[in-house]
Amino acid sequence: MRETEILVVGTGIAGCAAALAAAREGANVLVVTKAERPEDASSDWAQGGISTTGTDPEGFKQDIIAASADTADEAAVDVLVKNADSAVEDVLVDTLGVEFDLDSETEEFDYTREAAHSEKRILHVDASTGKHILRPFLHYLDDHENVEILEDTAALQLITHEGRVHGAMLDTEKTGEPVFAGTTVLATGGIGDLYERSTNPAGSTGDGIAMAALAGADVADMEFVQFHPTAYAGEEPFLLSEAVRGEGSLLRNGAGERFMPDYHPDAELAPRDVVARAVQDEIDSTGEVTLDVSTLDEPFAEAFPDLAAKCEEHDVDWDSGIPVAPCEHFLCGGVDVDDRGKTTLDRLYAVGECARTGVHGANRLASTSLLEGLVWGLRAGEDAVGVEPEPVEAPDLLDRDPDLPPRFAAEKFHRLRRVMDEYLGLRRDPTEMARAQGVLRRLKGEVDAYIRTRTARDLYELRNASVTALLISRAAAGNEESVGCHYVVSEDEKAAATADD
Repeated sequence: MRETEILVVGTGIAGCAAALAAAREGANVLVVTKAERPEDASSDWAQGGISTTGTDPEGFKQDIIAASADTADEAAVDVLVKNADSAVEDVLVDTLGVEFDLDSETEEFDYTREAAHSEKRILHVDASTGKHILRPFLHYLDDHENVEILEDTAALQLITHEGRVHGAMLDTEKTGEPVFAGTTVLATGGIGDLYERSTNPAGSTGDGIAMAALAGADVADMEFVQFHPTAYAGEEPFLLSEAVRGEGSLLRNGAGERFMPDYHPDAELAPRDVVARAVQDEIDSTGEVTLDVSTLDEPFAEAFPDLAAKCEEHDVDWDSGIPVAPCEHFLCGGVDVDDRGKTTLDRLYAVGECARTGVHGANRLASTSLLEGLVWGLRAGEDAVGVEPEPVEAPDLLDRDPDLPPRFAAEKFHRLRRVMDEYLGLRRDPTEMARAQGVLRRLKGEVDAYIRTRTARDLYELRNASVTALLISRAAAGNEESVGCHYVVSEDEKAAATADD
């Protein structure tokens, strides 16, 4: 058993920001993460950059709201916009010294533009911004006297008593070790492991969402799963940053035709949900879609050297166009929080992708995820201090039955992903969503039965994934309106598809 004033679960930009803010206030902070390397965190994989307000804060606000299909919470967007530039300057520039790309002529920041942005306002380091932010962030926290980081450590379950969270059970002992905290901050990232193809790192199993929901916290907007339109279409997908389209690359179908102007006035720079469905339509009708980088102002390898290296690793000849396809990218919903990251449970906060702040609504604007994590992480960490831990009776996690076969969890994950891909992807049919709920309920029931007498990280991850998947399916089935990245197939579309067959 151990105690800490602040427990942060996760080491992406949101978790790091929360730890930094709490440590600056003099709090003792314990940070736990499943990750063993920085690249195990989603923030490390972020490519395009981090948005600022540019020359027009009001324009930035309106871009966020427009990209969300007018569903974003305006008050939450105001919080993001008001705090954006000061957070970036304070933490990333002044504290961490991130060397964002500079314009070769002016030696000032080289802002770029991405889809659905009305101007160039995004700071970046090539197309690998995430790792250039997260790695110095972790090094900085490693050296902070108020912060301890435990790697390769999973939080299995929240410790609760009478509607209050008192910490979490960690997998540092065979049947779990209780860590009692004055305040607990969940920053566990995304849900990529719920889908076969994702831009997230392995281990993105919805842990924070599931733990919070099982403890009784409210979740919201779970149906809004965003698919990025331009991931490499091969067996090992990697993201082709929206910045590539922002700098002038074009999407072409299997006939070599540019098609996005037929789908949206902003063409390649339309909101992500629009581009993703258009890309999938063209793949279905013409066999493939490629990203044509020959239209860039400078050679692809010079403009985006990190992406060119990725292409070389996968034997992709970018001169012939890079094959792309939609890929699960970001969950816009999550644990419902206020403007400080507070959940509906006392002493529990959530920040980053596992949280639903209301900023993204039904669809996220490009390069706002790192910014949201930074802003809400700082606000949550600052707000969370001043509460002493109160030890209570910890959950009794059992580990008395024999280990399950090595492939048990992997096989169940395969079943879960098949359901999510088939029924809860880019387009969703009401009948199929109802079918998905039934399959996912049975899967969760199976996992619950095994986890009662076994304590193993892969089982808890499977439990968390099945809970999160079920929350997504319920929210999707309960929303009959197509909005943003939740697209419900109409009866007319089903009839047309049947006629084409």
